[in-house]
Amino acid sequence: MKILLINQAFVSPDEPGHTRHFEMAKFLQTRGHELVIVASDLNYQTGKRTIERKGIFAEQNIEGVKILRSYIYPALHHSYFWRVISFFSFMFSSVWTTLQVKDVDLILGTTPPIFQAVSAWFVALIRRKPFLLEVRDLWPEFGVSMGVLKNPLVIWLARWLEKFLYNRATHILVNSPAYKEYMINKNVPENKITYIPYGTDIDMFNPTIDGSSIRKELSLENKFVVLYAGALGQANDIDTILRAAKRLDENEKIRFVLFGDGKERERLQNEANKLNLSNVIFAGVRPKKEMPTIIASADVCLAILQDIPMFRTTYPNKVFDYMAAGRATVLVIDGITRELIESSYGGVFVQPNDDEALASTILDLSNNLEIVKQMGLNARQFLVGHLNRQDKLNETLVLLESLVEN
Repeated sequence: MKILLINQAFVSPDEPGHTRHFEMAKFLQTRGHELVIVASDLNYQTGKRTIERKGIFAEQNIEGVKILRSYIYPALHHSYFWRVISFFSFMFSSVWTTLQVKDVDLILGTTPPIFQAVSAWFVALIRRKPFLLEVRDLWPEFGVSMGVLKNPLVIWLARWLEKFLYNRATHILVNSPAYKEYMINKNVPENKITYIPYGTDIDMFNPTIDGSSIRKELSLENKFVVLYAGALGQANDIDTILRAAKRLDENEKIRFVLFGDGKERERLQNEANKLNLSNVIFAGVRPKKEMPTIIASADVCLAILQDIPMFRTTYPNKVFDYMAAGRATVLVIDGITRELIESSYGGVFVQPNDDEALASTILDLSNNLEIVKQMGLNARQFLVGHLNRQDKLNETLVLLESLVEN
């Protein structure tokens, strides 16, 4: 098979962010198939160019994976209006770029942002190929819940577009069981939806990795390290972490380390300075290939989102990486991820937006290292048994083959 993926936010191992589609491409290679990826030429965390481009797109070849970096207007970290302009620019450029790829068997579109999924549908239509829609987050519902989308007409149009894509897709792939329930409630036939969680690479992330180099680099020797690794955006509620850090500022043992970038980074750093926090380190961005060592440097790892009901439906990918690395998760997200952490005994849940409870929980864990260690072992064992990415990629391959054969 030759599969074509349109993903504006695609990340290679040399960039910060999640590399799931790169790993899928490498896996498909081992089975004799090819995944060609049409991506933007900006990294979604940093907003910086990933490649020099002449014309609409530039071609990359990374470990045998063909990537076509298509033009996008550089405004990902600007206002939401300009972000939409950026999304539209990629929607149009990606269609042109995609049409340069010959002999395709299946078109894979992914959302969010939803506009690139429109490109995938259009290309599948004119090429008369199956269109697999991968839904990674529920857009526009997340945007409405966060207050990003407020205009009633815009919301109506966004929901119309969402329904349009659900109806036009040959099949829909979701990474959360709650997403499947959501779509069924919108009258999408159940047999049209397949749920396959992403999981993680249990060899790449494992408890034997030595993170001492990161501790030494950041002067964290003999500290209790609370790690957050991921985007610093509006949805991530890093302000609650800063308020919890303020409550623990006099504790010489505890350090909060934030790896990542995003639209809110500059504001958050300014807020940390205003609070005069001596126990918070903004450690910048690192490529995905360095994340196993970074997570290995932590005692516990944080996953946090705003206290919004729709966020209870999502699985943050970072939690899978934390679990595979044998690290306990301090989870500040309710819903299905809470069920995962509590059923695996792999961490502790803290009510969202409660910095007092977060500070108290972290203080307790810092004084109970054996419990922390056991939680990490529990998490790793559960992840290996239920969320090994190799198993999930095999399930995905079965789905891809069935769509092409039909």
